[in-house]
Amino acid sequence: MGSKVGEKITRLIEYATNQCLPLILVCSSGGARMQEGSLSLMQMAKISSVLCDYQSSKKLFNISILTSPTTGGVTASFGMLGDIIIAEPYAYISFSGKRVIEQTLKKAVPEGSQAAESLLRKGLLDAIVPRNPLKGFVSELFQLHAFFLLNKNEIK
Repeated sequence: MGSKVGEKITRLIEYATNQCLPLILVCSSGGARMQEGSLSLMQMAKISSVLCDYQSSKKLFNISILTSPTTGGVTASFGMLGDIIIAEPYAYISFSGKRVIEQTLKKAVPEGSQAAESLLRKGLLDAIVPRNPLKGFVSELFQLHAFFLLNKNEIK
């Protein structure tokens, strides 16, 4: 993710906040564009900040959909900040690559530990949904969210 993409995502979230719109962020990225240096790196904090405003100020609904690969800054920032986090089957999701982790920790990374199925077992994802039924699944989530918003006074 470079500075231009980061700015576009920031503006999208600000627009959704101002218009009280739900948000679906589909993530597929190899991480930050290192050749852009700090401009690219600061997009993580910028997007996370506007997403926090989005979620806290008006209790709007945000769904993150992680496809393969979703790595680096996208995973560390908005990719994992959805109210509901969905991944495609067998999606590769991580902050760092296997080789970098092994070189840093001097330990072997278990095979498949960065696959969506492993992250679901560890509670980092809410669901794994194949692409074809994804539209219906997301639609049901929005209907459920709307139901609770409309009935929040009656539920208490």
